[in-house]
Amino acid sequence: MGSKIDMLTKDRKKEIIKELQEKAENSKAIVFANYSGLTVKDLAHLRGEMRQQGVEFKVARKTLMDLALKKAEIEGVQTNELDGQVGVAFSEGDEVVAAKILSNFAKKNKSLQLLGGVLEKKFIGFDQVMFLAKLPSKEELLAKLVGSLAAPMSGLLNVFSGNTRNLVYALKAISEKKA
Repeated sequence: MGSKIDMLTKDRKKEIIKELQEKAENSKAIVFANYSGLTVKDLAHLRGEMRQQGVEFKVARKTLMDLALKKAEIEGVQTNELDGQVGVAFSEGDEVVAAKILSNFAKKNKSLQLLGGVLEKKFIGFDQVMFLAKLPSKEELLAKLVGSLAAPMSGLLNVFSGNTRNLVYALKAISEKKA
């Protein structure tokens, strides 16, 4: 029988696996990044930026990540095969936001390297993660849609107000002529 410290370690590992599994099951997209060489300050800044966008960045041992992802029934991921210290960004709301934030952060800070990700419960490589990072977010797409829908209505409003304005001018001209 192990010591009390070993029991706590095993319990904590189970908690970490369960937490990562729940995050993986509830995420629309997951992005893996090598954060080796990042300072604590840089990592805190990255986490804060992600938190504002509804993304959570977690760090855990690769073996624990692999167990959690396996329990979440995610296919083709072996974090042990990924280079460096691997952090995981979980995005529950938008498929592209985690990739976009990590990609932008990596441009400014060469210590962070994107490694791959998970989309629709399947592993995707670096190139596919970069493709996701270049896509517009849901908010950007919705704004474009609203703009596209509003433009014809705005034009129609201008036509109607133009006709009304012309009618007012015509009536005014007629009343001035009669006076």
